[in-house]
Amino acid sequence: MSRGRSDGSQKKRLVASICVVAIFIGFLYVYGGSIFGSQNKGSSAIEYGSRSLKILGSSYLGAEDDTNGKKDESSSSFTQGDGEDIVPKSFPVCDDRHMELIPCLDRHLIYQMRMKLDLSVMEHYERHCPPAERRYNCLIPPPSGYKVPIKWPQSRDEVWKANIPHTHLAHEKSDQNWMVVKGEKIVFPGGGTHFHYGADKYIASIANMLNFSNNNLNNEGRLRTVLDVGCGVASFGAYLLSSDIIAMSLAPNDVHQNQIQFALERGIPAYLGVLGTKRLPYPSRSFELAHCSRCRIDWLQRDGILLLELDRLLRPGGYFAYSSPEAYAQDEEDLRIWREMSDLVGRMCWRVAAKKNQTVIWQKPLTNDCYMEREPGTRPPLCQSDDDPDAVWGVNMEACITPYSDHDNRVKGSGLAPWPARLTSPPPRLADFGCSNDMFEKDTELWQERVEKYWNLLSPKVTSNTLRNIMDMKANLGSFAAALRDKDVWVMNVVPQDGLNTLKVIYDRGLIGTTHDWCEAFSTYPRTYDLLHAWTVFSDIEKKDCSPEDLLIEMDRMIRPTGFVIIRDKQPVIDFVKKYLTALHWEAVADSSSESDDEVVLIIQKKLWLTSGSLRDTE
Repeated sequence: MSRGRSDGSQKKRLVASICVVAIFIGFLYVYGGSIFGSQNKGSSAIEYGSRSLKILGSSYLGAEDDTNGKKDESSSSFTQGDGEDIVPKSFPVCDDRHMELIPCLDRHLIYQMRMKLDLSVMEHYERHCPPAERRYNCLIPPPSGYKVPIKWPQSRDEVWKANIPHTHLAHEKSDQNWMVVKGEKIVFPGGGTHFHYGADKYIASIANMLNFSNNNLNNEGRLRTVLDVGCGVASFGAYLLSSDIIAMSLAPNDVHQNQIQFALERGIPAYLGVLGTKRLPYPSRSFELAHCSRCRIDWLQRDGILLLELDRLLRPGGYFAYSSPEAYAQDEEDLRIWREMSDLVGRMCWRVAAKKNQTVIWQKPLTNDCYMEREPGTRPPLCQSDDDPDAVWGVNMEACITPYSDHDNRVKGSGLAPWPARLTSPPPRLADFGCSNDMFEKDTELWQERVEKYWNLLSPKVTSNTLRNIMDMKANLGSFAAALRDKDVWVMNVVPQDGLNTLKVIYDRGLIGTTHDWCEAFSTYPRTYDLLHAWTVFSDIEKKDCSPEDLLIEMDRMIRPTGFVIIRDKQPVIDFVKKYLTALHWEAVADSSSESDDEVVLIIQKKLWLTSGSLRDTE
């Protein structure tokens, strides 16, 4: 259509044409709506909740289907006859614009839906999953020139630029040694905003401030789990690993977008999240140390609610290392903030453990004694006795102090063994689920045997450095991850939000993880995990009326090209998944029946495919 002027006759013809097209589209919608999306041509097809794909159940993760609450009979039963199944030969491929799509952390969705969010408390960086009509039913393509990621430990220091084609952080943080572009690679010198000369020296200085032996921050195994808030590209967490310390590196998908993507590409444990209005998805008393290096967080806002969230997450006697101008600068504003923070943490019963140069380290009390000795009416108050400090999924933060349990108060700490004995020692919080020490030990032994058999099945495809980032989608007590102790890998242990909250036991074992609902998309970038382990996850979501096809597409989004999926479930689930292998560009590597129950193991590898006008296999 011309953008210039047109006479009256042209306008009449235009109006008439529009009417004809509108009537034709309306006719197709009423009588042939089910055919839309069934013929997907080209590599940049996008589907917005098309009716044909909803029949398949592929209405992408994030909300309930809008079919009057009724579950599509053809979409999710694993026990139907073959003749009733509708299985696609291929899924459409998302437009290249969506190669980094995170469905529940999509800023474009927020703008398009005009969500009324409070930007001052970071609501726009929290999870907001798409409604049915805005979900994508497509496979996310890798970027142009994508290569199989560099292997660990080399990946700690360099990644392929083509895999994350974003160099703005290299320019923006050039004076801080975050990252440097060198030819086809992006190199990470190990610097940060407050540790330009290397995270390793900075970590040693923190240990020195706390008088830990040999300047080793792990304090002879007593300091194992760390929360790094506003982590940048996670160099702090990367350099902790050599000290047998594992950090949950946390940052939002904000103006420094792709920082968590870089962290995961490097093989460093990381998660997309923000200190906003909701509790972080970790149970109480999970971390020995919280860390913030110039993390740009206003800790004084809303009666100190964000600092109180850290307090909830720290173990008895845990530390908060804070490197920021307020700790050392002498201008009026920084001095004011320092006075107010000092007053707040004093009322929270924290004490200054050490203060030197740019860094202050506060320590949380070991018992409830200080809380009981405060003057009546002192704020922040103690949380109500009926508040569950371990309830986190979609739960609002509270501006209150979480007191210790009777056990922790009595023993003056968490009662945990030092690492690595902590991994296999039954933790005290097992009793919260009525789980005995004997049950814990048998679970550990069972998964040790299962993991050994997995590796035997994987052995033709896997070498010592093939895998690095692993996710256990239903971690239970964390014994799958514990069985990988001798592998050079890390595991994101995921505990379903509607089951037993065993995540606290996982953290007490010196492991890390998060809570999640597998009816929704996970908070990670595409192509971030080398292996997904799904033990009865499909059977569980069937009970919740969620689509297994949606879950398959989400798993494909998370897994790296050439990565693996291990599905351990009942036979009908395995048969169901096998029907979608071609459409997903997955390949069965091995399957095996369980020796003692009705579970079957299917191991799958994702092929490396690229888009160039059409879908093509490069293998």
